[in-house]
Amino acid sequence: MKLAELITRITETPGQCGGRPCIRGMRIRVTDVLRLLAEDLSADEILVDFPDLELADIQACLAYAARQTDSGLQRPAA
Repeated sequence: MKLAELITRITETPGQCGGRPCIRGMRIRVTDVLRLLAEDLSADEILVDFPDLELADIQACLAYAARQTDSGLQRPAA
């Protein structure tokens, strides 16, 4: 799946989870999935713990995080 398609899995709905980015309108936040990955859980373990998720959802969280860290970066003047 292409990055542009993955990103569409991430939704931000006012009033849901404080407007934070979630996965496909569910109450599973991007930050929750990223935190689990940072705690060294594998994608397979996350999918077992959250049976409504798909592998593409985890990939979408990573793509979203990559895009967020790249946007708005201020580079020092040369």
